[in-house]
Amino acid sequence: MKNLVITIFFLVLWGMYSGLAQESATTAEGPFKQLIIRGATLINGNGAPPQGPVDIVVENNRIKNVSVVGYPGVAIDPGNRPKLLPGGRELDATGMYILPGFVDMHGHIGGTAQGAEPEYVFRLWMAHGITTVREPSGRGVDFALDLKRRSAKNEIVAPRILAYTGFGQGSKEPISSPEMAREWVRNNAKKGADGVKFFGAPPEIMAAALDENKKLGLRSACHHAQLNVARWNVLHSARAGLTSMEHWYGLPEALFEDRTVQDYPLTYNYNNEQHRFEEAGKLWKQAAKPYSEHWNKVMDELIALDFTLDPTFNIYEASRDLHRARRAEWHETYTLPSLWEFYQPSKISHGSYWHYWGTEQEVAWKENYQLWMTFVNEYKNRGGRVTTGSDSGFIFQLYGFAYIREMELLREAGFHPLEIIKSATLNGAEALGMDDQIGTITPGKLADFVLVSENPLENLKVLYGTGAIKLTEDNEVVRVGGVRYTIKDGIIYDARALLKEVADMVASEKERLNYKITQPGN
Repeated sequence: MKNLVITIFFLVLWGMYSGLAQESATTAEGPFKQLIIRGATLINGNGAPPQGPVDIVVENNRIKNVSVVGYPGVAIDPGNRPKLLPGGRELDATGMYILPGFVDMHGHIGGTAQGAEPEYVFRLWMAHGITTVREPSGRGVDFALDLKRRSAKNEIVAPRILAYTGFGQGSKEPISSPEMAREWVRNNAKKGADGVKFFGAPPEIMAAALDENKKLGLRSACHHAQLNVARWNVLHSARAGLTSMEHWYGLPEALFEDRTVQDYPLTYNYNNEQHRFEEAGKLWKQAAKPYSEHWNKVMDELIALDFTLDPTFNIYEASRDLHRARRAEWHETYTLPSLWEFYQPSKISHGSYWHYWGTEQEVAWKENYQLWMTFVNEYKNRGGRVTTGSDSGFIFQLYGFAYIREMELLREAGFHPLEIIKSATLNGAEALGMDDQIGTITPGKLADFVLVSENPLENLKVLYGTGAIKLTEDNEVVRVGGVRYTIKDGIIYDARALLKEVADMVASEKERLNYKITQPGN
């Protein structure tokens, strides 16, 4: 009996440690045979203007009906509303706005170096309306697929997960031939991965891997790292079958007109990350000018290839304004001590390249953003697909919060707020090959929704967990917004309760370590 008690204790402890505890009754409710969300204003993912009030009927995790039940400012006739079945659940969303669940196209599930475990990361994502995440490599395919299965069964508080394995990850030896590349891709598919994340490789290996992946019907992403981009840029990848690119590396190189390699200083060392990111901030100025013949030609070819851009603007924002990134108000309450330490100036931690970051570097990056955003916005204008991804857990960008910041940066790039919502929902679904299941609030699709009390089109900041600051008519400063409910697979999650759980995790860890967030050098 004693041994049984000890065994149960350790099983429970492991479940807590690994972040795989069952959903708490305080944060989740459902699923239901029938769920009716009543009286919301619909902001759909298809670019349509808002419409409401609507009642949305869900049965067994499928949207059954979207009914317009009245007009703004006019009392709703109860006789015109869908009927609640015995045992069904009503959610009063009067005055709220409802959107499709958000898709984060670049979401790493924490990391050992950051000390960020899935339980922490998932709650931050879900609290910001993110119901689907593509993980572009992480701790390994087995780790990601286990979490994917548990999420699909709703055993854990987690978004839907699509696992894109880092190319070569798990191989017993470096992939050094086209046949080895093809074999690795086949094995990756057999394991159940949803795709492959590339960082670049010799051309013959990239070509073979992408060809095999395409034959198997899987999708792909690539961060075209500088170590291979001189011989294989974004155009090479897209022609070979790559379905999406991450960040922007490889795109300026495809736009070169008077050079074949980046203008590296002769003292440059890739392993010195200040070198790497400082020079990256000068790269777009080396590419063809916006709207020039070559610039247009590259863009048009990528669009013709149905290629997806996932820019992740937010992850580099500290490069153009380090103080802003360091001082983001959510760090105090929601950033773990281990993650805060990981962000600090370091020659080892990835993305902690603040060896001596100053005005000149920031100005260069601001100019870099202008050129980068011009390309992305025009790509969208010409019919190209742009998605929303965060790449959180690096460079002062916190899970969930960084996703909303990405939306704000798409707005800076020139996107209309409705185009941003489309980027965050339907475009992501299309890029994942899941637009028949998610991405819009349409009968037949899965019941993934975001409910917020304020209009996010008017002010995207209301989607932050910390909300937006507002001055009332009585001259009182208040906080408004924050996602109220995230619904995934027909299960209602209290977004505020999820954030409270994260805040408690952080407070507990600070107390254990007697830790206080301070600014570097103090």
